[in-house]
Amino acid sequence: MNTPILVVCRKEVLENARDRRTVFSTLFFGPLFAPALFAVLINVMLSQALSSMDEVIELPIIGAEHAPGLVGFLRRYGLEPAADGPTTIEEARDAVLQGRIDVALAVDPGFSEAFRAAADARVTLVVDRSQTRATAASQRVRAVLDAYVQQLGMLRLQARGLSPMVVRPVTIDELDVSTAAARSVLLLGMLTYFLLLATLAGGFYLAIDATAGERERGSLEPLLTVPVGRSSLLLGKMAATICYMLLSLALTLVGFAIALQFVPLESLGMRANFGGLVALKIFLLLAPFTPLGAALMTLVASFTRSYKEAQTYLTLVLLVPTLPLLLATLLNVQPDLKLMWIPSLSQHLLVTALLKAAPLSWAYAAVSAVASIGLGALLVLIAIRLYDREALLG
Repeated sequence: MNTPILVVCRKEVLENARDRRTVFSTLFFGPLFAPALFAVLINVMLSQALSSMDEVIELPIIGAEHAPGLVGFLRRYGLEPAADGPTTIEEARDAVLQGRIDVALAVDPGFSEAFRAAADARVTLVVDRSQTRATAASQRVRAVLDAYVQQLGMLRLQARGLSPMVVRPVTIDELDVSTAAARSVLLLGMLTYFLLLATLAGGFYLAIDATAGERERGSLEPLLTVPVGRSSLLLGKMAATICYMLLSLALTLVGFAIALQFVPLESLGMRANFGGLVALKIFLLLAPFTPLGAALMTLVASFTRSYKEAQTYLTLVLLVPTLPLLLATLLNVQPDLKLMWIPSLSQHLLVTALLKAAPLSWAYAAVSAVASIGLGALLVLIAIRLYDREALLG
C-alpha cells in the first residue's frame, strides 16, 4: 500500500542513494573505517604487550660491577645490560625524564658489602610513571627484581636451617572464574561505542537534508505546499533516515565480524564471541535505537538555518548517546532493570553480556527496546509540532 509516508520514504532513499556524502557515511565510514580502526588499535595493543614479554630489553645499569650476581639473574630473564648509558643516577634521571631511555637501574656502591653481611642491599629503579610507553618495560624489570629478592630471601633462610614457609604463613590460591570470551571484553568493551557511532553516522547527512538542506536549497517551502500532511513528510524522511542507519549498522557488524578474525586474542587467552548469530542478536538489540537517533538528529536539524550549521550541531549531538557508555566502562556498571530505561547505556550493557557469552535476559532487552522507541516517539511528536510552525521556513 503506497501511503504518503512510504512514498516519501522511497523517494528519499532513492535520491540519497545518489548523494556521495550519504553513501560514504552509510557504506564506508561505519562498515569499513570503524572495524578497520578498531582492529588496528587492538592489534597494536596486543603486539606491544606480547613483544614486551618476549623481547630482550637493554637495561642501563649503573654500578653493575657491584652486583654481578644480580646482573647475571637479569640476563637470564632477557634484561641485557646496556653497552653505553648514564654513569650516574643523576644522568639516568635526566635521560628518563627526556625520554631517551625507558628505565634504568642504579646499584648502591655498598651493595656487595651489605650482601655479604646479609644486610639491606639497595638498588634504585629510575622510572617515569607518567610515560605509558615505558610502563611495560618498568613493570617487567620490577617483576624480575622482585623474583631475585624472593629467591635470595629463601636461600638465606635455608642457610640458617629455617624453612622459607616461616615468612609465608599463608598460601594464596587464585581461582579465576572468567571465561576466554569474558576476558575479551577487556579489549572489546568499547565495541558498542563504534557500533552506535557508525549507526548514527549512517543517517547523519539524510537527517540534515530533511530540514536544513531543503531550507538552504529553497525547496522546503514548495515541498510543504504539496497535498501531503507535514507529519507524513517528516515521518517519511525519518523512515528513510532509519533505513540508512539500519543498513550502516548491518554492514558495520559484518565488518567487525571480518576484522575480528585478524585479531589474535587467543595469544592472551581470550576469545571473541562474535559469530553470525551473535551479530544478528546485536543487530536486534541496537535496531530500536535507530528511531531515537533519527528523531534526535532531525529535531536538532530543524533548529538550524544552514547545512553547515546543522553539521556543526549534529557533530556534537553524535557524542551525546555515547557518553553513558564511557561512564559505564569507567565504573564497571553491571546490567540492572533500572538501567534498561536509559537508551544507549542499556544497549551497551546487553551487547557486553553477549560478548561475554553470558545469558541474555530478553526481559531486559524488551525494556531497553520500549525505552528507546518510546523516547524516540516523544522526539518525533516534538519534531512534528516544530514542522507545523511557519517559522520553520525561516
